[in-house]
Amino acid sequence: MQQQRRQPELVEGNLPVFVFPTELIFYADDQSTHKQVLTLYNPYEFALKFKVLCTTPNKYAVVDATGAVKPQCCVDIVIRHRDVRATHYGAIDKFRLQVSEQSQRKALGRKEIIATLLPSAKEPPQQKEEEEKRIKEHLSESVFFEQTLCQPENRPASSGPSLLTVFLGIVCIAALMLPTLGEMESLVPLYLHLSVNQKLVAAYVLGLITMVILKT
Repeated sequence: MQQQRRQPELVEGNLPVFVFPTELIFYADDQSTHKQVLTLYNPYEFALKFKVLCTTPNKYAVVDATGAVKPQCCVDIVIRHRDVRATHYGAIDKFRLQVSEQSQRKALGRKEIIATLLPSAKEPPQQKEEEEKRIKEHLSESVFFEQTLCQPENRPASSGPSLLTVFLGIVCIAALMLPTLGEMESLVPLYLHLSVNQKLVAAYVLGLITMVILKT
């Protein structure tokens, strides 16, 4: 007789959360470490929704702070440190990753990730070991906040094309409007008549200027 497979009872806060890494270390002198990735794994047979909380949300930008993970899949969560300065060296922040079922609001499990900003990766081994020990001993209760202000990375507001770019564009347009060399019936002085090659150059430059304006 085939036994029915029973799904374990899901108790609030007891569901193991699998995330890697469990510690984030940012180095001020290494810009490549200012953006790091947390990978959340879902080994279960049901979908999970997740939420990222932080003790200091203003210092970090979290791309997709809320989302869902399909059964037996994983998702990457990008975290960028956006307030790198000496006053934050050694400060220990925490992220909390909460997971729940798609149809429920209660948190079935949570995992805390420690985040620290250090001045350099080239610290003496003894100093680095002391820093790691201090981080692991940081077990005090923390208050977590939602990443409401941490949207996907915002581009700085554009100030528009420069005056020089606009001026060059106007000059190119005026050059294309001038008569071509060889046209006799024109009121424009002969020295303002342009050759075909000159107009091709003006058209090419105008195209480049247009691309620059569209990107700004």
